[in-house]
Amino acid sequence: MQDISKIKREKRETRHKRVRAKVKGTSVRPRLSLFRSNQYVWAQLIDDASGKTLLSLSSKGDKKKKDSKKTDDAKATGLALAKKAIEKGIRQVVFDRGGYKYHGRTKAFAEGAREGGLEF
Repeated sequence: MQDISKIKREKRETRHKRVRAKVKGTSVRPRLSLFRSNQYVWAQLIDDASGKTLLSLSSKGDKKKKDSKKTDDAKATGLALAKKAIEKGIRQVVFDRGGYKYHGRTKAFAEGAREGGLEF
């Protein structure tokens, strides 16, 4: 009998491969890649043509309030990433949700990035 967490991880990896087959980042329009753990959110802007990470940010380093929710932290991370990306001259991105369903923290992160000024 397989472990349930292993099955869930394998399904997410399959969805991620499906998304990555269609989503490619360029220097003009980099890929905004998202990774979620149980507690934090990590995001990177990646230029797939040159294979370089242009910018990365996580919710782990942020100073959080004790009563803040993970969804609120994800939205704040999206806003912060958008702000740094605009400083670097990046306005348009391609969103790579990393095989996660578009709801909850993934959706909150994307909405935060959009509010910050990124277009996808």
